[in-house]
Amino acid sequence: MRRRLEEMLRVDHAGELAAVQIYRAQKDVFRAAGRTDMADDMARMEGEEQVHLDRFNTLLTEHQTRPTLMTPLWRIAAYGLGVGTALLGEKAAHACTEAVETVIAEHYADQADEWEGRDADLAQQFREYRDDELRHHDHAVKQGAHEAPGYEVLTAVIKAGCRVAIKVSEKI
Repeated sequence: MRRRLEEMLRVDHAGELAAVQIYRAQKDVFRAAGRTDMADDMARMEGEEQVHLDRFNTLLTEHQTRPTLMTPLWRIAAYGLGVGTALLGEKAAHACTEAVETVIAEHYADQADEWEGRDADLAQQFREYRDDELRHHDHAVKQGAHEAPGYEVLTAVIKAGCRVAIKVSEKI
């Protein structure tokens, strides 16, 4: 059980760190382009993800668990993903959000189910974070994520990358 908790905390910390970096990069690109409305939207979501990241920083410390060794690479990759999708435009940035949040919401739902009988508080935390991620997902869809150029390919690649990052972060 301890080993599994460590894997989960590593993955969740990495995922929240990546989410902060993606939104930060998108915010930076949109702000530089004079799109303050989009920059403000990304800043709002970045702040919400930062709350999650702060919580996982605390949990890592409380459970004496190290973050994934991939953290520096994930930080760079996530920022690059944010820049790239923002440069493709508003719809692509939203498609990125939809793709990432789809995978992460499923991940949190699975974790909540897994921990329901072991640690009700942790299971509830996973459910709350899943709900936050689903709000980001739904917002992205309403903002036109499906209208992004190359939507199907873009989101499939992003989802696959998220799933690989989850598996790698569990072990490394």
